[in-house]
Amino acid sequence: MLRRLTLITVFLVVGFVAGLVLTGRMRTAEDAVAQQGPAEAPDQGKPAAPSGRTVAATVAGMPDLTNAAELAIASVPNISSKQIVRTANSPFANDPFFRDFFGGDSPFGYRERLQQSLGSGVVVSTDGYVLTNNHVILDARSEVSVTLPDKRELRAKIVGIDEATDLAVLKIEARNLPVLAWGDSSKLKVAEWVLAVGNPFGVLNQTVTLGIVSATGRSLEGMLYEDFIQTDAAINQGNSGGALINARGELIGINTAIFSQTGGYQGVGFAVPSNLARHVMNELITHGAVRRGTIGGIELYPVTARIAAEFKAPNTKGVIVSEIIERSDAFAAGVRQYDIIVSFNSVTIEDPAHFMRMLADSPIGGTVNLGLLRNGRPLSAKVPIVQTSGTRGRRR
Repeated sequence: MLRRLTLITVFLVVGFVAGLVLTGRMRTAEDAVAQQGPAEAPDQGKPAAPSGRTVAATVAGMPDLTNAAELAIASVPNISSKQIVRTANSPFANDPFFRDFFGGDSPFGYRERLQQSLGSGVVVSTDGYVLTNNHVILDARSEVSVTLPDKRELRAKIVGIDEATDLAVLKIEARNLPVLAWGDSSKLKVAEWVLAVGNPFGVLNQTVTLGIVSATGRSLEGMLYEDFIQTDAAINQGNSGGALINARGELIGINTAIFSQTGGYQGVGFAVPSNLARHVMNELITHGAVRRGTIGGIELYPVTARIAAEFKAPNTKGVIVSEIIERSDAFAAGVRQYDIIVSFNSVTIEDPAHFMRMLADSPIGGTVNLGLLRNGRPLSAKVPIVQTSGTRGRRR
């Protein structure tokens, strides 16, 4: 009897253990099937779920920018400039009456201090021309050196500066330098991928940041050309003068400014478009100054809603001629006071900044066909383009 009970107990225990083992194996098999998915093809009416790798690539949607970055890094040097600044010891040095009374001389003597600046540049020719910002080199009296990505430090000659666009051209004695291909900035589109390359804070050499084109045609206070590229690629102090490139590794802008309330990166950076930078560079190399066109003898004013209503204009686009000299070429061509200039060689004028930009880029010695409104009546006039005065030239 005892033996029978013992055998029954053993069988029950063995059966219980065997059941646990089989159940565990079944669950393991079910888990494996759930992870691997069904072996057979999915139903025709329900598409198969994409793999994890496919989902990641689709969500990221990012192009491979490694080659573009490699090209840019090799062409973006560090720029450093310095000059000795002489300042008066007088606490009244900035007082106009004090300066007039002493004839510009300070009875308290002068002191000299070293002023320095660090920034970035872009090598634009294999024989050593470098494009950067004017504010990076301080001014034409500065001593400027260029440190290439291969660690060579070379003294640079200031070829020319252009304060209107905050650009400058340098020349170093070097050969076979890597350069970036020029891109067409007029074809940029909002949300296009871009890379900003530079030397932030003067110590983080050849830094690459990624962003998109946030807007084009932006304006900056105090700048003649209101046609800047806005980007959210990180641009910090020291990035000025560096390269803004597209996904193909083409130079489409020169990093110039940031909008910041703290002095650091806040997602709003600006770059001079490559088409403008290339034009300025060629002018500085060839002529030592940027020759810009203008129309002599006229003064312009924005078209406000009140002006548009008074002079029967359909909208506030264009500029109004507030004053005109009767002996000027514009007057001889038929332009009169209170005419509203609405087009420039058939291109609609958006505002005064747009008009001045097109005028400045016009060939000197040529003519421009202005579309006018005179009391609501359309007219046209062919006006000669002359060169502006007061442009800054080569280093003295």
